[in-house]
Amino acid sequence: MTLDGQPLNPDQVSILESLLQAGFRFVTFERYARYPAVEREGFFAVLDVSGGNIQLFGQVGYHVGEGIGMLVEKGQGKAFVWKSQSVTATPELLAAYERTKLDLRRLLLGSAEKVD
Repeated sequence: MTLDGQPLNPDQVSILESLLQAGFRFVTFERYARYPAVEREGFFAVLDVSGGNIQLFGQVGYHVGEGIGMLVEKGQGKAFVWKSQSVTATPELLAAYERTKLDLRRLLLGSAEKVD
């Protein structure tokens, strides 16, 4: 199996299969065309599939407008922000965000990347 012309090792294939089994789907972003991404429940993670590993490229974000909003603390509380657009981080959304991060941490276990 290859990804972007690069052959994948059996460990990488296993991790990608585990992501699918955990309900993630593979997506691409024009802005990050070199990197595959996964999505679940509106949360996105861009992946770096190089050096024989699969690691998070950046941090987990939420779909906002046409981009990936990052969680930030604002005067009114937390929100996922992309450019001038934002989505309020409700308790339910924050719980789903934490679940997504924990699942990614578990599924990417063995990689050098820390999921923040």
